[in-house]
Amino acid sequence: MTDKLSNYRKAAGPLPARQHLWPLYGAGLENLGQNGKPVEVAVPDCGPNQLLIRHDACGLCFSDIKVISQGQDHPRITRDMRQEPVVLGHEVCMTVMAVGETLKEKYHIGDRLTLQTDIIYKGQGLAYGYMIQGGLSQYAIIDERILNTDQGNFLIPLKPDLGYAESALSEPWACVVAAYRLNYRTALKDGGLTWIIGNGDSRQFSFSAGFDETGHPARVYLTGISGPFLKWIEERAQQLDIELIQIPNVDSLPVEFVDDIILLGAEADLIEKVSPRLATFGIFCLMAEQPLQRNVNIDVGRVHYHRWLYVGSTGTDISLAYSQTPVRAALKPGGKAWFVGAGGPMGRMHVQRAIQFPGGPGIIVCTDVTDERLADLCTSYAAEAKAKGIEFICLNPANKAEYQAVMGKFKTEGFDDIIVTAPVPAVISDAATYLAVNGVMNVFAGLARGSMVSLDISQTYLHHTRIIGHSASGYSDMQETVHRVTIGELSTNRSVAAIGSLNAAKDGYQAVKDMIYPGKVVIYPQIKDFPLTALHDLKNILPSVYALLRDGREWTNEAEKEFLNLLLP
Repeated sequence: MTDKLSNYRKAAGPLPARQHLWPLYGAGLENLGQNGKPVEVAVPDCGPNQLLIRHDACGLCFSDIKVISQGQDHPRITRDMRQEPVVLGHEVCMTVMAVGETLKEKYHIGDRLTLQTDIIYKGQGLAYGYMIQGGLSQYAIIDERILNTDQGNFLIPLKPDLGYAESALSEPWACVVAAYRLNYRTALKDGGLTWIIGNGDSRQFSFSAGFDETGHPARVYLTGISGPFLKWIEERAQQLDIELIQIPNVDSLPVEFVDDIILLGAEADLIEKVSPRLATFGIFCLMAEQPLQRNVNIDVGRVHYHRWLYVGSTGTDISLAYSQTPVRAALKPGGKAWFVGAGGPMGRMHVQRAIQFPGGPGIIVCTDVTDERLADLCTSYAAEAKAKGIEFICLNPANKAEYQAVMGKFKTEGFDDIIVTAPVPAVISDAATYLAVNGVMNVFAGLARGSMVSLDISQTYLHHTRIIGHSASGYSDMQETVHRVTIGELSTNRSVAAIGSLNAAKDGYQAVKDMIYPGKVVIYPQIKDFPLTALHDLKNILPSVYALLRDGREWTNEAEKEFLNLLLP
């Protein structure tokens, strides 16, 4: 390691008085920076309860494109962007450059850090790279909003030998890790609001659990419930001090949302009508024996963002609809998994995880509409999958004859797991028809709330399929991901596809928007001017860096060291 790089890693030397950053003043790439360039501002002073940090690497995310596209209308932006522009960048690695007096026992100059970016402070959403200045700046202040969030300190320490890019990309990877760690209730929400709707199913229903001393709702709304089941509910409610309220029809619910909706006798129109009354983390339970006459339009945006869940049973014990087939967020060991939109940056991460992590599937099918990205995916992972005994198939739906011939083989038995990273309702609707009995489809792609998808929801009670969705991460997910990177179980470097200096960020966002690269764009804010460059193009531009890539195509910490050695000022 050269003295220049060694001093950089130790944060040695004087701080500059000025820095560059990319403010976003409104919707559209034309509002990023000034005259198409970053702006120069003063490096902020560090207060007694603050840290001054240096951004060392920043991954560009498609979520940033949503902010650029929506500007002031983005739900996470709650201030006037013209007056207080947003500095994007939430996939970051940072180094401590100055420590406030009250923090000197815990932090030191040269400490390496990342953070969980989804920050809630005093009840307000202040995500890093949204409301708090993000990684497309050379320096920033870490203050009480991050050090003392409503859930604690969101900084995560890093080992000094980790690479900058691999550390920054722990954030998007944490979202992938989180997708397989989701937990759902297996009973009515204890202390919650439940709505039970009778719809002509005259069977004698019951609760074997979840409606007793160990746990029960605080209030139950009843519509169209009569006979022995009503009598049982009334007696149990009296014993447990549960408030019962009779609702004459489904239009008369006196509250906006409930935690559980139980429909005794499935009907597509009724499911569509009452589904919007589900609260965040709400569960819709369908009790029926016959398939629905048509598909149901389900708000998959709320399945994704609000974590709605549809469960069901053909029996009469409502409790078993919740508990007998709990959601399996992890991939089925040895099963059949289909990754839809697998050629993009996030799709590749899901595929890599399926191959590298223990207990993976026996068959992996990857589909993408871009031949170039699909070919790169196959080159990157096919041999590794084969070495682990995994059948690895890559298909482009545009090649209809081949696609139909191969996918037709899976139609009968179905897939145990379907991971969708393409936010297209028609694609989600079609993919759901391939679910096996007890199969799980994870809609990882973030469709907007209100995005309706036509689904055969009767499969939830006939075949116990589950449709889930989520793409964010929590603090523990970040910790888990950083740990796996640190011990060498996970190579986030394999996600890097192109690199550039801070000046290249605008071109980087255009490339992300246009889906140019199969992997992530990583910006190094501290280096000299360097254009956005695909890794394979380093062969002629920086041959000494290219020589240190893995197999001539994958980023490594050694390549990064050489890159920084050449390009740090």
